[in-house]
Amino acid sequence: MPIESVASRHARALTRASMIAPEPRGLPRTTFVQPDKRRIHVYGDVRGEPAADAPRSEPTALHLRRDELSASWIAISPARNERPHRSAPTDTGFVPGSPAERYGCPLCPGGPELAFSYEAAVFENRFPSFALAPPNVPDPSDARFARSLGTCEVVMFTERHEGNFATLTPEETGRVVAVWRDRTAELWADQRLAYVLPFENRGEEIGATLSHPHGQIYAFDHLPPWIERRVAALADGRARTGACVSCAVIADELASSRIVHADPHWAAGVPFAPRWPFEVHVRAVRHGARRLADLTAAESRALAGALHGVVERYNGLFGFELPYMMVVQEAPRGADDWHLAVELYPPHRSERLTKIRASVETSTLLFINDTLPEESAARLQAVPVIPREEHPGFVVVAGADTGR
Repeated sequence: MPIESVASRHARALTRASMIAPEPRGLPRTTFVQPDKRRIHVYGDVRGEPAADAPRSEPTALHLRRDELSASWIAISPARNERPHRSAPTDTGFVPGSPAERYGCPLCPGGPELAFSYEAAVFENRFPSFALAPPNVPDPSDARFARSLGTCEVVMFTERHEGNFATLTPEETGRVVAVWRDRTAELWADQRLAYVLPFENRGEEIGATLSHPHGQIYAFDHLPPWIERRVAALADGRARTGACVSCAVIADELASSRIVHADPHWAAGVPFAPRWPFEVHVRAVRHGARRLADLTAAESRALAGALHGVVERYNGLFGFELPYMMVVQEAPRGADDWHLAVELYPPHRSERLTKIRASVETSTLLFINDTLPEESAARLQAVPVIPREEHPGFVVVAGADTGR
């Protein structure tokens, strides 16, 4: 797709944006508290309740260790080895005749995590790397240890066992965006938490142990090193130029040949210096749209459409569902020049070959990209995207909280 076509579409979108848009629909949220104090948030119709004998979460040995040579924290979480896997036995914890039993999937309705049918749901991970009430460290007198304070939540995009952002319906995609907004707003309100990160790992090549459409949300009590570096880069740019670096990056993307989607609210393209083959960033255009909770109804609707379009291009690139890592990068406190972005990192550099983050990149953080960004963008632009109806989106309405 030539850049002129993208620019003209952007202009037409600006005209459409001035028209009256439909109001978002209410999305009820019901919260269950399980016997082990973990919460399940059900979005939409409530079609059941947690099983009385639901498996419990008993995380042990969680802690952080400080690497003195890099002044960074490493999370130690042996419990992750116990996580469900698609190859796990399918004869325990499943409701007979349920989708969970049929697919051997613990995330389907009737499984150990969600015993009932649902439209979308969020539950606190049974196998967390971080917890709001983490266990004590091995040696409290050693300053190199710290508690793993934070949260790990699992976000169910749909009850259907198959699918991704390209095949979710407009309603389902809009619901996911609303759920993200609701959960991240609550987590950011907790002053103990310094960073909140929604993400999705899609595909076995990424290490996803379950294929059911789902993502996660991690929250940390400190800024991860890479986020610290990005905050510092924005502050340095403001000090040097007196302007917002993020705004300048967006202007450059929109004027480049690397853009793959543009509308009044979002610029999606292969970045100037990508670390991964076919990496795409979907970045908020408006200065001040720093977090999901900052989005207007129109921006939320447009985000759902932009994500659908990018993943549909991924699926059409090589003729199969392209594995990817997807992260929602929200602004840390005080990072006023941060623009909300959804960044996608597919490992494939060709139909057969995947990028491996090997010795040089792992030891130095100097990434080596085997693809030319402009050529990657051109290949993504050439993949047709089927237009689809835009859903008005959702606004979450808090409902009942129950101990069961």
